[in-house]
Amino acid sequence: MQTYTAPLRDMRFVLHELHPAPALPGHEEFTPELLDTVLEEAGKFCSEVLLPLNASGDEEGCHYENGVVRTPKGFKEAYAAFNEAGWGALNADPAYGGQGLPETVAKLVEEMICACNISFGLYPGLTHGAYLAMKSHASDELKDFYLPKMVSGEWAGTMCLTEPHCGTDLGLLRTKAIPQEDGSYSLTGSKIFISAGEHDMAENIIHLVLARLPDAPSGVKGISLFLVPKFLPDENGKPGARNGVSCAAIEHKMGIKASATCQMNFDDAKGWLVGAPHKGMQAMFVMMNSERLSVGTQGLGIGEAAYQGAVAYSKDRLQGRSLAGAKYPEKAADPIIVHPDIRRNLMTMRAYNEGCRALGVWVAGVMDIAERSGDEKAKAEAEEFIAIMTPIVKALFTDLGFESANLAVQTYGGHGYIRDHGMEQLVRDSRIAMIYEGTNGIQALDLVGRKMPANMGRGLRRFFHPVQEFIDENQNDPGIGKLVQGFARGFGALQLATSFIAEKALKDPEEAGAAATEYLRLFGLVALGFMWLRSAKIATGKLADAGADAGFYKTKLVTARFFIERILPQVGALLASIKSGKAAMMALEDEAF
Repeated sequence: MQTYTAPLRDMRFVLHELHPAPALPGHEEFTPELLDTVLEEAGKFCSEVLLPLNASGDEEGCHYENGVVRTPKGFKEAYAAFNEAGWGALNADPAYGGQGLPETVAKLVEEMICACNISFGLYPGLTHGAYLAMKSHASDELKDFYLPKMVSGEWAGTMCLTEPHCGTDLGLLRTKAIPQEDGSYSLTGSKIFISAGEHDMAENIIHLVLARLPDAPSGVKGISLFLVPKFLPDENGKPGARNGVSCAAIEHKMGIKASATCQMNFDDAKGWLVGAPHKGMQAMFVMMNSERLSVGTQGLGIGEAAYQGAVAYSKDRLQGRSLAGAKYPEKAADPIIVHPDIRRNLMTMRAYNEGCRALGVWVAGVMDIAERSGDEKAKAEAEEFIAIMTPIVKALFTDLGFESANLAVQTYGGHGYIRDHGMEQLVRDSRIAMIYEGTNGIQALDLVGRKMPANMGRGLRRFFHPVQEFIDENQNDPGIGKLVQGFARGFGALQLATSFIAEKALKDPEEAGAAATEYLRLFGLVALGFMWLRSAKIATGKLADAGADAGFYKTKLVTARFFIERILPQVGALLASIKSGKAAMMALEDEAF
């Protein structure tokens, strides 16, 4: 049986102590007390409404018959309750019925949703991504008509990119859009792997579809974006006639079985252009970048659920005696939490989760600056930071979430491999996050091939400079100096790897490609280490007068030490792998495989 309690104390620490929000227009009314209340209520909703549907939704899955998709029992009611409570409108613009809360709070709520029921979370998550793309690029007429209903959750949204013959290489897509006399377009083509493409929870579904106009140039420069509703709204904004959009089938998947992954056909479907002709990728990337950060949050949510389950089992399961002698002599055996290898599992998961939460909220806070700051220089720097961190958050968080789910199964032993405790579902559900919204290998290539060299590497400074300043200021600190010195060696490895790749890539792009995955992991571990150092700095300063919170801050310090001493040293091996170059990787001819 799966259990979950929202980690509210750590969320408050990250939100108010580690990353206190700057004063931004529109956020003045959101006091810490109000934000805490939002998080508490979200935790209750997720654990009481969404979590009980997770295992049953996985067991039942979605049902497809004659073009109709039915979600598992209880999902439709939960979706209605979710929207009635306003959770889907949390960080949407008040101009369209949203609540305008900070992105930091929205990401923490998103983590809770993913921890309790990642399949459910995909439905409102895709809608919010479509909302963002439209808000940034659609005409005022389209925004005013569609966005209020999408923000309220009455109408859902999707993103339709992938086709049977093209995934990452969208330049190959074939879906056509033919202009009509009334200013609309007629779309024809097929899309696959469309999350929430068809379901029974919303009265209408608004598809954002990539397609080509008749005069489109080849490649990605010829892609346009279109809004294609499932039902054509009438003049009163009510769903009217069925559009030429249909679900041909749903996929039978390894995990996220309660999320409908659809094959969609567009047969002379009526749609409207979003943004400028042939500029669809610019609009879609607004959605994709948001979704990539959300997918990273999925990894964090799974990791937290896995950790909590493993901790509960470790305290309850009696097996053997401690190597140092019986710790619970009154019991037939000691609980397995006394064993070093179990502690290694639990500490690794904890260090990953709290480090990722801290890093994720840092990025979300910078997103708030990019969106709301009146300082153009601050906004530009924020956008550079987000560009660098997006592939890291997506790939690292999902890698670590999957690793944590596997560590939880290992902690349970045989009981983790069977369905009763829900750990094996976490493994299955977490696996897709490393694939969709651009595989983690693609994220690594994006980091080294696009983000790192952009503007002569200026984006890297948004991370490198504050890290170096922190090291300089704290390497001799009596409380955390030794941790800082250990971290500095890891940061040095990142600097060396960055220089090595930058130099090699100028002569041979394959060298950068060969190093990309290891470089992203190295960068990510250093970023987590920076979060742990900053957390340790705060904990050290507050521990003496912490009172009832002393245990919390002590745990922070211990976990920071574990990360710096036991996990961060991995960067040395990653640097060695990067510096070995591409030779061994690329030496074989294709026929030799």
